[in-house]
Amino acid sequence: MLDPFWILVAVIALALVFNFTNGWHDTANAIATVVGTRTLSPWMAILLASVLNLAGAFFSTEVAKAIGEDIVNIHYVTLIVLLSALIAVIVWNVITVLMGLPTSSSHALIGSIIGAALAYKGPSILQYHGIITILIAMLISPVLGGIVSAAIIKLIRGFFSNIPRSRVKTIFKYLQILSSAFMAFSHGASDAQKAMGVIGMALFAFGSHSQFTVPWWATAASALIMGVGTAAGGRKVIHTIGSRLSRLETPQGFAAETGAAFLLTTVAKIGVPVSTTHTITGSIIGVGAAERLRSVRWSVAGKIIYAWVLTLPGTAVMSYLLYMALKFLEP
Repeated sequence: MLDPFWILVAVIALALVFNFTNGWHDTANAIATVVGTRTLSPWMAILLASVLNLAGAFFSTEVAKAIGEDIVNIHYVTLIVLLSALIAVIVWNVITVLMGLPTSSSHALIGSIIGAALAYKGPSILQYHGIITILIAMLISPVLGGIVSAAIIKLIRGFFSNIPRSRVKTIFKYLQILSSAFMAFSHGASDAQKAMGVIGMALFAFGSHSQFTVPWWATAASALIMGVGTAAGGRKVIHTIGSRLSRLETPQGFAAETGAAFLLTTVAKIGVPVSTTHTITGSIIGVGAAERLRSVRWSVAGKIIYAWVLTLPGTAVMSYLLYMALKFLEP
């Protein structure tokens, strides 16, 4: 039997690997529009996103608490459950980023935790109220992102209606750098906390903490690793969101990023773990549809939605099977 301490070390290491894949996978959330409009080069945009992701991770720990306490009953979570869940979500993130599919790391992590927990203890371990609240928020967030961003682009078109379109594009070329930075900050504020939540659960399961808590070193490590993952840059996902989903100009990119970032920072402070991928994708679709329905490539949007639908059950099944294979490690 393995020493529980080394299992704890493995879980913490895998939580940080997950955060790396999260940053790698979700680089597109922060910079796809600014790259798609050719406001910044991919490397400059990735550098900007990496720095702001790092800063955003220190914004709040409310989402980490939701991950740690609102999905499963933390008193019945073991290190092997977390180990199985993390392996599943990492594999899923790597596969989807290589395929260029902008799936949700949040959905993937939640599905993985649920699947491994079900394999360990059955349905009684699940926190149904918390899960339903999180899922409703994740379903609503892309819709709200689309509505807010559509409203912003309508306001922009109204205020700048008497200014030549080329001049408007130039003005928003600079404003979009700010909106991209805001989006990167909000991504760090929301997604970096998910690894913090898993680390907090692992420390509780190990017995080193009497209640769920996120130590300062977990925040710092999660922030740093997500920044490094963002710097790695998922180029295929950036291309899918920034270029294939809808043709964007700088005002549209500004509207999509500002609407999504405003929504994400709000829910991060409240403590609801929504998907940054879903939110920015919904915002881009909303901006495109607000100006012209045909500007959105609905076939690409359909493929993205299929991937969204498959993520949670796919990772749940994967982590369930992984736990069944690893349960012999339970003390």
